[in-house]
Amino acid sequence: MMFETHTILLVEDNDDDAELTARAFNRANVKNPLVRVRDGQEGMDYLFGSGTYANRDVRDMPAVTLLDINMPKISGVDVLKAIRADERTRHLPVVILTSSNEDQDRVNAYTHFVNSYILKPVDYDQFVKVAAQLGLYWMVLNSPPPRREA
Repeated sequence: MMFETHTILLVEDNDDDAELTARAFNRANVKNPLVRVRDGQEGMDYLFGSGTYANRDVRDMPAVTLLDINMPKISGVDVLKAIRADERTRHLPVVILTSSNEDQDRVNAYTHFVNSYILKPVDYDQFVKVAAQLGLYWMVLNSPPPRREA
């Protein structure tokens, strides 16, 4: 897998939450390219190079995928299952970033090997702090899996 561009994939159906995430990353000086898709199907199309993203180089995987749980078409957990089931994406770092504090959602996410489960803070300043920590950890501190050739 390639991590040269250090893209962050945001799979988020809520426009306000997506805009808040982008602004929070910007305010936290996380300057990595943010690719936003609007539902689970579009997220899978992006990762696996299908649909609208059929011409995308699937060797260029995001450094981290931020995935909401409750989305139309395909749920975040089902996207996570597909990511973990495919050899090309099995080791892709995935962070659930959601407003769901349901025990069952957390259990489902960790059952399918999510790397982290983060509740979206309601307060904007807290959200910016979380975004800064996410950016620092996943873009600077974390060592991604070794690059694989397709």
